[in-house]
Amino acid sequence: MEIYGLLIDWQMVLHYFLHLGFPFLVAWLFFRKEWKKAGLIMVLTLVVDMDHLLASPVFDPDRCSINFHPLHNYWAIGIYFAGVFYEKTRLVAIGLLLHMSTDLLDCL
Repeated sequence: MEIYGLLIDWQMVLHYFLHLGFPFLVAWLFFRKEWKKAGLIMVLTLVVDMDHLLASPVFDPDRCSINFHPLHNYWAIGIYFAGVFYEKTRLVAIGLLLHMSTDLLDCL
């Protein structure tokens, strides 16, 4: 039982690192001139989680967000993917795709 609790803690640490830290690493690697701004924009895409407020209960640790919440569904992910190809939406789209990838890990 103790080992299971430890695994849950590491999963949570990894989840929040991927949401809050990894975008800055991606920004530093690919948008070096303005990596701080790019990282912040990608992290701010966490606002997409506002759609969790439409669910009951709002937070369920055993629920897969992908294709459950409106802004986490496959159609929305397709739109985020298309946004990568437009310079004006690229950073937001990458941030949203990183967010969806992170949430997908919780479904495995």
